[in-house]
Amino acid sequence: MSTERRDEIARAALELLQEKGAEGVSLRAVADRMGVRLNTVSWHVGSKAGLQALMADAIVGGVSLTRLPKAWEPRVRELAHRYRAALLRHRDGAAVVAGTYAAEPNTLAVAEALLTALLESGCAEADAAWTLWTIVYFTLGLVAEEQNAPAAKDELTAAATTGAYPALARTLHHLTGGSFADRHEFGLDLILQALRARTSP
Repeated sequence: MSTERRDEIARAALELLQEKGAEGVSLRAVADRMGVRLNTVSWHVGSKAGLQALMADAIVGGVSLTRLPKAWEPRVRELAHRYRAALLRHRDGAAVVAGTYAAEPNTLAVAEALLTALLESGCAEADAAWTLWTIVYFTLGLVAEEQNAPAAKDELTAAATTGAYPALARTLHHLTGGSFADRHEFGLDLILQALRARTSP
């Protein structure tokens, strides 16, 4: 398959994503944007799932793997920050990436970089693998909320203040307050603190 053509398809799909959101992207819409037949797009990506995996990998391709810290923990943090930033650069970026299991070059390269850093902590292989998933899923979930923040905040506030959920009402200003960057850093602190505890003698 032509790498150049797949790149063209990914660019067209991301343009549609920016304009119309995830629901506005389809094989036919991409074909129309490119001025080609639907079969041309289908032949290269196979299905809507294949198109989404291609888009997800293009989004993750925005994570630079150069000029990273040498020490394992700052490197993990920096990669997580770059991953979050790459998702935020695209409308519905987290929703697109979370909906795939893309075994594509960019996605695999970022996973390799994170796993290499985590293994350098001295943790077990299983701990490194599951910490990778924890960081990825946490970041995806938080960015998905950030990209839908106004609606999510309003709905939570309305539901939590009915009197039926006192703990939620009591902590509502913490749940809806603070920057998403601070929340991301807090979560990374907890994850990496737990990993360090598992590697301590």
